[in-house]
Amino acid sequence: MQASVGQLLRDWRQRRSLTQSALADRASVSTRHLSYIETGRSRPTSAMIVHLCDHLAVPLRERNQVLLSAGFAPAYPEHSLGDPPMMEANAALEALLAAQSPCPALVIDRQWDLVTANAAAFALLDGVDADVLEPPVNVVRLTLHERGLARRIVNFDEWRAQLAARLRREFDISADPEVRQLLDEATSGLRDTPAAAALVVPLRLLRPDGQTLSFISTTTVFGTPREVTLSELAIETFYPADDATRALLGSR
Repeated sequence: MQASVGQLLRDWRQRRSLTQSALADRASVSTRHLSYIETGRSRPTSAMIVHLCDHLAVPLRERNQVLLSAGFAPAYPEHSLGDPPMMEANAALEALLAAQSPCPALVIDRQWDLVTANAAAFALLDGVDADVLEPPVNVVRLTLHERGLARRIVNFDEWRAQLAARLRREFDISADPEVRQLLDEATSGLRDTPAAAALVVPLRLLRPDGQTLSFISTTTVFGTPREVTLSELAIETFYPADDATRALLGSR
C-alpha cells in the first residue's frame, strides 16, 4: 500500500527530528495547516510539497516520490550520464577529474558505486584481485574486501570507522536502504578505535613496492542540482597528507 503524501512528509519531518511547530516556523506556514496536510485533511499543492521538502532537505529522488504520492508529476528529471541532456555535466566531471592529476580522484553515485575515475585513482588499485574489480564496483565494498584494498590500508580500523560515520550521516539524510546495507557491512565487527590526534583521518595505503602513501580526502558535489542523477554524484579527491606522498605522486 502506497504511503500518502501526508505520511511521507510526516516521516521526513520525524527523520529530521522536527516538531510540527518547528517545521511550520521554518516554512512560514501555520501549524494547523501543516497538521491538516499530514493527516490528510488538506491536499497540498505541488508548490507547497516542494516548499516543505526544501525545508526538510528531502533528496530530489525522494521529492519526486512525495509528489507522485499526491498525484503530481515528478518535478525533477532523471537521466543517465550518457544521455544527450547530460553532455555538459559529463564533460564537467571529466574536466574535474583530469584537473586533479596527479592526485587520485573518482566519481561515485549515492550508493557508492564507481561511476568513473582518473588514471591516478586506477593506479591505486594495483594488486587488487581482478574479480573484486568486476563491474559494478562498489567503493565501500572494495575498501572493506580482504582481497580489495583492506589488506593494503595501514590504518584500516581507523579508516573504516570514519567511513562508517559518513555512511551513517548519509543514511540519515537519504534513508536509502542500500546505504543502510553498506553501513551494516562497514560496522559489522567494527572495534572501537581511540580518537585520532590529527585534524583529519588520513588514508594510509601501502603500495606494492612497500612504500606508504598518505592521503586526506575531500568531497565535491554539484552546488545547485535540479536533476536527480547529478544531485546524487560526489567527486572524491585524495590529496597528499605528507611530503613523502607528495614526492611520490610528483615522480609519476
